[in-house]
Amino acid sequence: MIKKALLALPVALAIGISAHADTTKNPEDVLQGLLDTNKSSKYLWQSEQNLMMMADNPALWTIDDGKELFHTPRGPKNVSLETCDFGKGPGVLKGAYVEMPRYFADTGKVMDLETRLVHCMMTIQGFPKDDPAVKQRHGATSDHMKLQTYIASESNGMPWNPSLKHPLEKAMRDAGEQMFYRRAGKLDFSCATCHSRDGKQIRASVLPNLNQQGEWSKAISWPAFRVGHQDVRSTQHRVRGCYWQMRQGQIVAGSDASIAIISFWTDAARGQPAILPDMKR
Repeated sequence: MIKKALLALPVALAIGISAHADTTKNPEDVLQGLLDTNKSSKYLWQSEQNLMMMADNPALWTIDDGKELFHTPRGPKNVSLETCDFGKGPGVLKGAYVEMPRYFADTGKVMDLETRLVHCMMTIQGFPKDDPAVKQRHGATSDHMKLQTYIASESNGMPWNPSLKHPLEKAMRDAGEQMFYRRAGKLDFSCATCHSRDGKQIRASVLPNLNQQGEWSKAISWPAFRVGHQDVRSTQHRVRGCYWQMRQGQIVAGSDASIAIISFWTDAARGQPAILPDMKR
């Protein structure tokens, strides 16, 4: 993936545009807007180096791979994902991601992007649940990460606005709030231990504060290229990483618990612009 980006970079520079020309706003412009309106945020201003690199974010190429996959007939039924409803109608992606997790009447569940994508791949395309296309969900080489990055990118720059109209949506959000503040595990940590006050750090890294919406908007802007991993990561992957760092019991990807915590932290950034895809340390 990085090799692909490096090969194309000289061409992009030669014609004076970003290697990824998408819609109205580039992710680096969204981040710059957050920097301009949050000048005292130590968390956001440690992102200056990221800002310099974001025009050449390798995740932009993951978007292109995901777009191709989305529109390609695949699976036992040999159809594309263009009839999948992510909450705004079949095939409508603009603004869908920033309104998730949300309730879907066809499943009777609140679903995030990953679980909705699994549902559509299995029901529309006919993939069995143990097929690698469905089962492998981490890393830029996986079909899942390509598709998630593309779908999410169609909400870049839009405000987080998860639906709370259905009783189950409210219940999931409230359950996620309880999880966020619940101390547990060998270290007696909660999410709030690291993310409820200004200036908290892990080594040299300043941590985002849930109560500072500008900071929190960047914090939850996944999918993102994680520089330290040299890979593109999803929201569910970040949830798993947080629980591992707290030394709590491993949370199951796609479970109601994982969707609840995502529901709460997305609601906490409500009204702030999403950076999709982002770059992180």
